[in-house]
Amino acid sequence: MGLPVGTPVAVGMIDAHAGGIGTVGVLDGALSNMAYVFGTSSCTMTTSQEAIFVPGVWGPYYSAMVPGFWLNEGGQSAAGAAIDRLLSFHPAAHEARQLAQEAGLPLPVYLADRVLARMESPSEAVHLAAGLHVVPEFLGNRAPLADPGARAIVAGLGMEGDIDNLLALYVAGLCGIGYGLRQILDAQEACGVRSENIVISGGAGQHPLVRQLLADTCGIPVMSTECSEPVLLGSGDSWRRCRRGLRVAAGGDEAVYAGGQDLWQRDPVSGGSPASL
Repeated sequence: MGLPVGTPVAVGMIDAHAGGIGTVGVLDGALSNMAYVFGTSSCTMTTSQEAIFVPGVWGPYYSAMVPGFWLNEGGQSAAGAAIDRLLSFHPAAHEARQLAQEAGLPLPVYLADRVLARMESPSEAVHLAAGLHVVPEFLGNRAPLADPGARAIVAGLGMEGDIDNLLALYVAGLCGIGYGLRQILDAQEACGVRSENIVISGGAGQHPLVRQLLADTCGIPVMSTECSEPVLLGSGDSWRRCRRGLRVAAGGDEAVYAGGQDLWQRDPVSGGSPASL
């Protein structure tokens, strides 16, 4: 490439790891935060000082994301894609998709907006899914069961075929994603890897309804960052630190991570218990 000898070169990263670098440093830093990239699939990244093996979760990997620390990596094989698949089964999906197109919105965003318009608070949306339960394992369970043969379950369906019932199915699907994430959190905590917060990124995790239901089902706060593209931020930071000869610190770095922008706390009254409804 014609580069002079001694030129610093930043090593390329997995996209999820770049997103992790762009998110996990908020507030108390990487040791307290799980990075959750919620896209077509999902990826969880948790940082620890010691090597801790968690059955069904990948790793631990040394210096794979934060130099000098260990990374445990889990995820869901289908996350945003599971929601899309779930909605496609419903008789009202075609009508709802046309309405979403007229509004210039993706179908899940359109449905989330309609749900919020009915509720005094996002956590109350869980009551729409009373008696309706979704295990969205369309492509198996990546973590913590590590079972490629696992498959989805939908229980509690009736004969309804209107958009109201589609909204209920959508909320139940989001709760199913949240409970799958909680499985990973619980499995890691049982082995000594505890997360105080979830820091979310990815296209499927942008809506306030999604973030609140994740906070309710997982039982810990969900945060977003000020940067709208933390994957790009993490990649850019790799180059910046390479150029300056710096290392990513386990504590928060405001110049890089830009701090938490929004915070969703679990609602102890109305949120997060569709399984008990």
